[in-house]
Amino acid sequence: MQVLLIDDHALFRVGLQELLERRGIHVIGALGDCLQGVEVAEKSQPDVILLDMRMPDMSGVEVLKNLRARKLSMPIAMLTTSEEEKDVIAALQNGAQGYLLKDMEPNELITALRDIVDGKTVVAKELTGILARAVQGEGDTESVPDTFTALTPREREILCHLASGQSNKVIARDLGISDGTVKLHVKAILRKLKVHSRVEAAVIAVERNFCSRQ
Repeated sequence: MQVLLIDDHALFRVGLQELLERRGIHVIGALGDCLQGVEVAEKSQPDVILLDMRMPDMSGVEVLKNLRARKLSMPIAMLTTSEEEKDVIAALQNGAQGYLLKDMEPNELITALRDIVDGKTVVAKELTGILARAVQGEGDTESVPDTFTALTPREREILCHLASGQSNKVIARDLGISDGTVKLHVKAILRKLKVHSRVEAAVIAVERNFCSRQ
């Protein structure tokens, strides 16, 4: 696994780089300059980018938007101290596949990185309640059941797999279809539910007890 770290705190960068490399993970860059980090990401195409949320020159979300505007599709995970609801939602809505906290255990971080590279969206367990409340409070709640009815039977089935935290590869294997087909169904689900990430779709399904009604 090749990781690019963008964080303005030098001591944290050095410590995290050493921690990751001791566990056999190659850190292709540990940078404090956001624009330089974007350039390295574009040139090196790492397997995953770890991105701080609060930096002096650009915010983590601004860097995230910059990366996505350049059509870079590799997974990007925020690694931050911020537990603010607005930061979690902004990161996920702008294409982050992970929102992790800097005080998490090293082994948990490694597991989260591997899950993110495998296609899962991972949010620190301390923040799942915040995310659930945020998603539940968004928009007109009366419209949610109507949104579910727009899903095809296959999309309903895949949504329940998402709600259980399964990756595209696992879903494809369980349903006997290709990864590409799963991706197309997931995109359709997100569009119909009017959300921006797998996590938001999964939270809606869980909060509305959607899968228990199937």
